Amino acid sequence: MYTISEVGQMLEISTHALRYYEKEEIIKPERDAQGNRRYTDSHLKWLEFVKKLRETQMPIEQIKKYTQLFKEGAHTSIDRLNLLENHRRTIEIQIETLKTTEAMLDKKITSYKQHLSTVNLSS
Repeated sequence: MYTISEVGQMLEISTHALRYYEKEEIIKPERDAQGNRRYTDSHLKWLEFVKKLRETQMPIEQIKKYTQLFKEGAHTSIDRLNLLENHRRTIEIQIETLKTTEAMLDKKITSYKQHLSTVNLSS
């Protein structure tokens, strides 16, 4: 079992974000006798997944929807699959945008380097 601060450090997630995920019913940690949050290895795996979804810009509402479907059970598998496939398409668009932006930046950087090398040679 892990405390909220231990989980925050291990996963590099703020304790504020962990409390927010709990408030939004994305995760429900256990509580000890004093009422302190306690996280299991299962919670850690779930939070790693949530963190990756957030890193790829999945909106909280979509994560909440996925969580709700997961809690409802196996009969929601198709809906969960569709949600993840839609998000994957979003990620593919992001990747393509990043690739084209990178190519544009590479051209600009090369142009500046060529310009600077000719300026340095003529000095």
